[in-house]
Amino acid sequence: MDIFDKINELYDKRRQVELGGGDERIEKQHAKGKLTARERIDYLLDEGTFVELNPFIEHRETDFGMNNSTANGEGVVTGYGKIDGRAIYLFAQDFTVYGGALGEMHGKKIAAVMDLAAKSGVPFIGLNDSGGARIQEGVSSLDGYGQVFYRNSIYSGVIPQISVIMGPSAGGAVYSPAITDFVIMVEKTSQMFITGPKVIKTVTGEEISSEELGGAQVHNTKSGNAHIKSESEEEALDAVRNLIGYLPANSQEKAPLKEFKLNDETRPELTDIVPFSATRPYDVKKVIEQVVDPDSFYEIHEGFAKNIVTGFARINGQTVGLVCNQPKYLAGGLDIDSSDKAARFIRFCDAFNIALITFEDVTGFFPGVKQEHGGIIRHGAKILYAYSEATVPKITVITRKAYGGAYVALNSKSIGADLVYAWPNAEIAVMGPDGAANIIFAKEIAESDNPEQTRQEKIDTYREKFANPYVAAGLGMVDDVIDPRNTRIKLIQALEMLYNKQEDRPKKKHGNIPL
Repeated sequence: MDIFDKINELYDKRRQVELGGGDERIEKQHAKGKLTARERIDYLLDEGTFVELNPFIEHRETDFGMNNSTANGEGVVTGYGKIDGRAIYLFAQDFTVYGGALGEMHGKKIAAVMDLAAKSGVPFIGLNDSGGARIQEGVSSLDGYGQVFYRNSIYSGVIPQISVIMGPSAGGAVYSPAITDFVIMVEKTSQMFITGPKVIKTVTGEEISSEELGGAQVHNTKSGNAHIKSESEEEALDAVRNLIGYLPANSQEKAPLKEFKLNDETRPELTDIVPFSATRPYDVKKVIEQVVDPDSFYEIHEGFAKNIVTGFARINGQTVGLVCNQPKYLAGGLDIDSSDKAARFIRFCDAFNIALITFEDVTGFFPGVKQEHGGIIRHGAKILYAYSEATVPKITVITRKAYGGAYVALNSKSIGADLVYAWPNAEIAVMGPDGAANIIFAKEIAESDNPEQTRQEKIDTYREKFANPYVAAGLGMVDDVIDPRNTRIKLIQALEMLYNKQEDRPKKKHGNIPL
């Protein structure tokens, strides 16, 4: 046997590994409308850039007939490549090999490539398609999960981590995605749950399908466990490419700038989009479209807690994170879910040097027994904590209402906003004029010969004296009252001024956010 025989043997082994579970199982994967692990990688990455790592790793289990069983690639493909010319590391679980079940060496293989991603300072992407722990390996499989969970946690805020759920993700398999920054799911073919429908029926007697229990729709609208919903695997992988384009490679860098210039930065349409009346709803996304670079807004958590809108966009080519009240839903008030949604997004942007812009039109925290008993105090405090902790450029635009504690929570000057702008029709006060007048002037209204007329007069007086932007501006709580049509211009100027902002916090191990 000479060197060429050995080289041929190498290529034979590689072909065997690349075959995964074999042609029959690959056909079954395709029959479900799913791509194989390697097909997903080929679609996601720039052509010809994928470099595979550890293809010949094998399990060490000998019980339950495993000593006679081959798991090509150990049920997961790992390596690195490029997206739009930028480096990333990734893994893709191979459902054709033991249903993508995670065993000891499967976990260690993922952990090894995560370590390389962190050392290299580049994003890490997980393409998840797994039935859960490999039962034949017992506690060794649980240790494999622990290896991955640990790295998800310690590399959080160091490199961006994105999870794509492309099949079942059950039991321990759901906790790694839950720790990562963004979770993308595919409609009808991906599910996440701790215990499946059969276990639930046995324990509680409830009957439910896998899709109803943990499908993409459920996690994107009800639980909030997923951030983006896609109709196909290709669309999910396109979402990853899109998302990566807004993000820096790691926490020590800034997001890439894109050359962009418009001839006219004024936006006359803004005066028509936002109604003068404080009680009339409107769609804040129309405001966003007027202010950011054309077609650059990429919404995150679109279907969850719709009373707050979060997402990435570019302004004059610079990536920004947007947190905006949505008056179309719950009058833009803050509730438990929207508080969680906003706080998590704020903390991500802060971790990765992405400037935060807040469009504020808020009546307050949402009232109700359910909200109070559900912990709105604790959840609402997350927004206060997240904004206060953030050291990236922070800019607020008050478009209409800014009442009470919610005004303070949504990036006010008192909790660290760098710049706060208000439109001329903004009402900044402890509470709305109607409620305030009823409390402050209750006796005068009650004793009046015409209570309704007196009440309206007191409301108008309160609005004129207190519920306007000039009182706050006079106290330095608002930096400037601006023409709505110049909002984009003001934001471009502010972002340029704050681009190299540096701000330190007291040295500590870490804070204790009210989780």
